[in-house]
Amino acid sequence: MIWPRKQVERTNGLGMRCNDCGEFILGKKLEKMLKVCPKCNYHFRLGARERISLLLKDGTFEECDSQMTSHDPLNFQGLELYRDKIVEEQKKTGLTEAVITGEGYLDNHPIVIAVTDSRFMMGSMGSVVGEKITRAAERAIEKRLPLLTISGSGGGARMQEGMLSLMQMAKTSSVIAKLNKEKLLFISILTDPTMGGVAASFASLGDIIIAEPRALIGFAGPRVIKETIHRELPQGFQRAEFLFKRGLIDMIVSRGELKKVLSELLDKF
Repeated sequence: MIWPRKQVERTNGLGMRCNDCGEFILGKKLEKMLKVCPKCNYHFRLGARERISLLLKDGTFEECDSQMTSHDPLNFQGLELYRDKIVEEQKKTGLTEAVITGEGYLDNHPIVIAVTDSRFMMGSMGSVVGEKITRAAERAIEKRLPLLTISGSGGGARMQEGMLSLMQMAKTSSVIAKLNKEKLLFISILTDPTMGGVAASFASLGDIIIAEPRALIGFAGPRVIKETIHRELPQGFQRAEFLFKRGLIDMIVSRGELKKVLSELLDKF
C-alpha cells in the first residue's frame, strides 16, 4: 500500500482527523503525543520551530542568518511573480525562508542544526536555503561540532531561480565532503516528505541517516515515476520502511524516541 498524504481535517478548532485511519484526535491529546496519531502511528508534519523545540534544551537555541531572504535573480514572470510569492510565504508561515539554522544543546551536547520546513514553498531548495545549510556546515567545522539536519522538503529545486537553485545541490554536497574530511559527525533526519534536490544532495550524505516512520523519501514522486515507466510500483515504494530494507536508511525512529536516540548517538562521538 502507498500511504496517502493529505492535509489533515481541522474540526471546530478542537483537534484533527488522521487521514490514514480516520481517528479524530483532540488537540491537547495530539500535542501530548507530539502530533503522532495514537491509533495508527501516523506522524503529522511539523514546522521547523516545532522540531527544534522538541529536540533542543529550552533557551539554548541561537538562530543564525535569520535575515537572509531570496531575491528574484531571473525576474521570473510565471503565473505569480517570484518576489510576490516569497512575501506571501513569509506572511503565511512567519519564516523568512524554507530553512532555519543555528546552534543549541541536545541534552548536554552542543550541536549545529538546520531544519527545512515544508510549509514554505514545500521546503524547496533555492539559493538562500543552500547558502544557509552551507554556512551551518562551515560553522560546525569551525567550532568542531556535530551537524544535525532535519529535512522536510517536497518541492525540489526552485525553477524561479534556474541554475542558481540547481547549483545548491553541488554546493551543499561539497561542504558535507569537507565536514567528512574533518572527521566531524553528520546526522541526517528524513521526515515526510524529503524529495527532490534535498534528497539528492546533503540529506542522503549523513554518517547516520534516520527517518521517521512512513516518511516519503526520493527524487521524483511515485506518481511521476509510475507515469514515466508505465509500470506498477512495489508496495510501499519510496517509504522509509521500503528504503530501510534496501540500505539507504540506517534507522527508523518514532518522534517520541528521537531525542533519546540522538543523545545516545552523540554520547558515542
